[in-house]
Parts: sequence; structure tokens; C-alpha cells
Amino acid sequence: MSTRALRRLKGKQRGQEALDLGDLTLGDSSEEQLDSADVFPPSNRKDSSRKAKKNKAQKNISNIYELIGDADNEAENISPDEEVEKPDGNKTNCSEKNDVRESEEPDEKPEETSTKPLSGDRVKKKKKKKKTKVTTEDGQEAVPNDNIDLLLQNLEQSNGLSLQNEDCSGSDRRSVLHVEHRNLNPETELKRYFGARAVQGDQRSRQRNRQFHRSTWMTNPKESWPRFSRPGISMTLLQSKEGVQYFTFEHGRQYQQVQFKFLDAVESMDPNNIVALLQLNPYHIDSLLQLSDVCRIQEDQEMARDLIERAMYSFECACHPLFSLTSGNSRLDYLRTENRAFYLALYKHMMFLEKRGCPRTALEYCKLILSLDPDADPLCMLLLIDFLTLRSREYRYLLQLHEDLEVHRNLCLLPNFAFSTALCHFHLSQQEDVDPEESEKDKQKADQMLQKALIMFPGVLIPLLDLCTVQPDATVSSHAFFGPRSQIGQPPALAELTALYVGRTHSMWRETAVMFWLEATVKEVLRRVDAKDPLVDDCQNKKQRYKCAPRNIHRHVLLSEIKEATASLPPEATSQPVMGFDPLPPLDSVMSYSRPERQHIGAANESTLSLFFRSLLPNFNLQGGPRQEDDMEVARAGQELNQEVNRLMVAMRDMLANIRFQEPPREDNPYRDEEWD
Repeated sequence: MSTRALRRLKGKQRGQEALDLGDLTLGDSSEEQLDSADVFPPSNRKDSSRKAKKNKAQKNISNIYELIGDADNEAENISPDEEVEKPDGNKTNCSEKNDVRESEEPDEKPEETSTKPLSGDRVKKKKKKKKTKVTTEDGQEAVPNDNIDLLLQNLEQSNGLSLQNEDCSGSDRRSVLHVEHRNLNPETELKRYFGARAVQGDQRSRQRNRQFHRSTWMTNPKESWPRFSRPGISMTLLQSKEGVQYFTFEHGRQYQQVQFKFLDAVESMDPNNIVALLQLNPYHIDSLLQLSDVCRIQEDQEMARDLIERAMYSFECACHPLFSLTSGNSRLDYLRTENRAFYLALYKHMMFLEKRGCPRTALEYCKLILSLDPDADPLCMLLLIDFLTLRSREYRYLLQLHEDLEVHRNLCLLPNFAFSTALCHFHLSQQEDVDPEESEKDKQKADQMLQKALIMFPGVLIPLLDLCTVQPDATVSSHAFFGPRSQIGQPPALAELTALYVGRTHSMWRETAVMFWLEATVKEVLRRVDAKDPLVDDCQNKKQRYKCAPRNIHRHVLLSEIKEATASLPPEATSQPVMGFDPLPPLDSVMSYSRPERQHIGAANESTLSLFFRSLLPNFNLQGGPRQEDDMEVARAGQELNQEVNRLMVAMRDMLANIRFQEPPREDNPYRDEEWD
């Protein structure tokens, strides 16, 4: 008979022969298990049944590593339950002694000898795990109450939070600035609205022929994009302080030369020069941002959005490995010129998402921009985040943000937070799945906050009703508190904030229930004003703080492009040219490299026509010789441009020479009109 048949007769399987690992054998049959159960005396019957169950679980196993894995899993499953039953640690030691006693009992059969090392290993693993857990529990219990403040301070330093108030905890601030990865993709929100089948379409059929692209969180590379190559931009870690990491973007030598060409193209005021530059450098950031604004002005929204996504893809490929989009602990200084394009790309992408109907995704990008510099807030995301929160119906988040930042940021002095938080409480009171008591509390809170907001900012009411196409009551429009005097008498900075809020969020107040609530609150406010409530005088005194708006608010108003707010900008913000790639740069900017000055040869002897062409084309040179530039490629481009201009001038001369004027009609002309005298 063959060895395979002999193994079958003996009840063994292949792979269960004795191994050269000492006395370890894994071949146990059911008959041997029964015999081993009968050998033990009645006092050890319980222990033998436990081993019989274990041997039964080891039956039909042909891989030693599978058995060891099962033993580890069994140890992991047993140890937590035993720890729950024995929190004091004394019973744990007793169980360990019992297990050691079982492992030390003399074995009467080779089957038990084979299981002995495994049980010993399992006991050692359980003992090691229990000891570590017990020591940690003892360590936590051994901390005295006097060191609680020290522990809280260490937690704040580990989280990297720069709170000015000592009472605020680090978890609240981190939850406010935390960004979810899945919400950065607009398809997640679109699938929630329309379903995955309608959003994906025929993308699955195209996945076979798609090219390989680096996986990113913010954008999905498109097949129509040019092949990606490193544009020469990178990110560097400057320092790490109290859990907060400070990064900055850097431009390489080649990227700096392209940046100089871009500035020349911008000064030419010709978008075709930017297009020509993008053909040679398809992932130059500032060119993509500037051309996106041109396409948006020309109402090519799809192309404008595509250019912004391409810029964001270039940025994300250049990010540092330690740079986190979601933790809220990564910082970028807006004062550095290289970092501003990242802010602007995120902001423009956020606005495209909001117009596309993805307010939840736009809210995540708003939190991301705020987390890059929460103290300075260079783009004033706090003036926009309330609107996106109302659009996405994340009312709890706005209330949590207001509660967390109110202490050291005084958000109640901003009209948008004063009105939007009241509106959040009102919407929460109107929800059906809320307890009546909670609903009543939210309604009372909403009434109080809206009354305080109307007393503090009375100039909001009439413009808000006008944009909502609602005619105010005669008692309201004729009252001195809400009349024209309230709008004329407010400071310019407050007028700018008021116009910005009304122009942006007036659509959120058009609901019928909201309008009835506003009407009832206005009547209550008029009653308090006529009764000379002391809150009215207190709010009037607080208006003296709005003397001059900071530069970041002007920058936010220019980026928002809201007519009502743009008209209220001061002359110092509108007198200088505004560039789409860097609107209102900070006065104390930090520049790592400077643009070389262009040398004009023979500028004093140039004619008017030459100066005219130079204003249109900065690289134009009438002398025809190479310009004194560091880059020889720029000089060759200037020569070719001069040749083209010379050809154009020759063509214009020929055209002027061939012009023939028509002679005036004579008296004997037969085609003369007889009606004229």
C-alpha cells in the first residue's frame, strides 16, 4: 500500500507528520482526544475538557502558521474579557498561576506533549499583555490631582493650539478646524443629491484607457490636461513649534524665469501672451489663475474652473509629505509671495463649488483656508463661513465655531455672525425631530440674538428687505431708528461689512417663515427702542470701534465681487490696480527673490510710434539688437518680435499707399439725388 493510503487508515492528513521542531506534533485524531479525556482524574476533568476543546479546534489544520495565528487571536480574545472581570489585578495573578499550573502538569500522552509549548506561549503572551495594561492603569490612577493643570498644558502643546484663552480646551479648536478628506471631493456631495449612477456616467468605461496620474485629494486629473512635469515649485518645512508646523513654497531657478515672463505678459495687457506662455509652461500657477479670470469674464465658466483645478493639482503634487490638509496644524504665511497663489487657488475653487451647487464641499475648503492661518485670516474666511454653513445646513457647526472663537475674536461685532447665529437657532427650532423643550429654547435664543443684532446693526434691515423685494411697514420705514439716518450715520468700515453681508446672504432670508419671524422681531425692537432700553445706548457706543477696516477685509470684498460691497470700498483700495493673481498684496510682504529691472536702450531718442509699440509689447526694441538680459532666450524672442513688428509696419505702409479716396459728386452727375437743393 502507498503511504497516502496508510495515512488515511491511521486518520492522518498530509502535512500532519512529525516535524523537526522538538516534540511538537500537530496530528491529533478524535480517538486520541477521547482517550486523553478519560485519563485525567475527576478533579482535573474541567482542565481536560478545556484542552479537548482546543484540540478539537486544531483538527484538520495543515499549516503550522495558521495554528500559531489562531493561538494569538485566541489569546487576544481572552485577555480583554479577563481584564474586565478582574480590574484590580489580584485575580489576574491567580488566573496566571492556574495557567502556569496547567502547563506544568505531567503529560501522559504525546498529544498533550504537542500542545504543551503552544499553551506555554499563549500564557507568556497573555502575561505580557496583561502586565503592560495593568501598569498603564496603575500609572493613570497614580497621577495626583495637583498635576491636572500640567497635564492639560501638555495636551494643549501636543495639539499645537494657539488659544489666547486658557479656559478653552484644545479639542474644541481642533474639531472646528478639522477637515474631512471625503468632503473635499465634490462628487461625494453630488452623489448624495443625484446618486452615484447619475454622477459617474460613463466614467467606468473610460478607466481602462486612462493614463496614470498621482492620486490627490483636492482634484482629479483629467485626460485633456497636458502631461504633468515638475514646474519648479516645491514646499519646505520651516519650523515646528508646539505641534504646529510652518511651511512655505519655494520657486526654483527655472520657475523664477517663467515668473518674470509672466509679469511681462501681464504688463502687456494682452491675454494672448499669457496663453502663449501657458503653451510652453502648462502648469505655471499665476498664469493659470490670471487666465481663469479672463475666461470667467468672457463667461467661459467651464474653462475657468478647469484652469483652477489644474493649478491646485500642481500645488498638491508639490506639497511636503508632512503637510496635512485635514489636521488644522499646518500653517502657510500669506506675507510670503510664493504662498499667496495657494490661498487664491483654494478660494477660487471654493467659489466655483458654491456656484456649482456643492455648499458642503465649499465649506470644507473654507475651513481649510482658515486653518492655514487662523490668527491673521488673510482672506477673511470668517466673513464667508457663516453663509456656506447656512447653505449646507450645518447649523450646529456654526454655533460651535461661534462659541469657540467668541471669547478672543469678538465675533459678535461682525454683522454676519450676529444675524447668522440667530438664523441658525431659528432653523434648529423648526426641525421636526427635536424635543419640544429644546425647540422652545432655540426659539427664545433666536429671538434674543436677532433683537440684539437689529439693535446693534439697524442699517441692515432696509437694504435686506429691498433685496428680498419686501415692502417694509410704514411704522418701520418712518421710524428714526431704522430710517435713512441709520445708514448714513454708520462708520465707513461698518457700512462695508453691512453691504457685504446683505449682498451675499439676502437669499437666506426670503423664506416665508423667516420673514414672519423677522417682522415680529422688528416690532419688538421698536418697542424696546421707544422704551429707551439701556442696550440701545450700549450698542451705539460700540459703533465707535469701526473706524477703519483692515486690508484683508478690502481684499475679501474685491474677491467677492459683490456690487453693494465693492461700491463702499475706500479710495485707497480702489485707486491702485488690482491683479487677479495677487489682489491687494500686504504692505509688509516677504519676497525671497526680486524681479530684475529691464534696461531700455536709447529710450530718450525713441519716437512716439516706438513708445506706443513699447506700451503694447514690453519686449519691443526699435534698434533691432539683442537686449541686455541675463537670459539669452528672452533676447532671441525679442529679435523675432522686432522682425514681426517691422513686417507689420511695412504692410501698414503698403496699405496706406494703396488707399484711393472717392471724388465728391459733381453737378452734372446723373446719379445725384434730386430731392436735395
